[in-house]
Amino acid sequence: MLSGIFIILLFFVLGEWVGWLINGFIPGSVIGMMLLFAALCLKIVKPERIKPVAKFLCDNMALFFVPAGVGIVNALDILSQFWQAVVIACGVSTVVVIVVVAFVQQWFEKHRKGAEDR
Repeated sequence: MLSGIFIILLFFVLGEWVGWLINGFIPGSVIGMMLLFAALCLKIVKPERIKPVAKFLCDNMALFFVPAGVGIVNALDILSQFWQAVVIACGVSTVVVIVVVAFVQQWFEKHRKGAEDR
């Protein structure tokens, strides 16, 4: 379990460092998650080593939403001024994410069927 925590924190720190190098264009936590994903795909990191930590974090994910909720409550005065922009941004981003996920899923399904036919 301790090695899994170390691996996840290592990729988080690497992501933050890369994010700092590119002046925060992409958040470091996202970069770290992509690096961890790449390491898992390339079998550099074995899934069994991080599975207990990942399960614990997923089981307690609600705790990670508390700071975001507090931030929203603290910013209610700003949100009340720009609520239309927030609603439009949420709606547009939701539609874009759904469309992108649909295309990626179709692409993966097509390539998976092609691999099974071989």
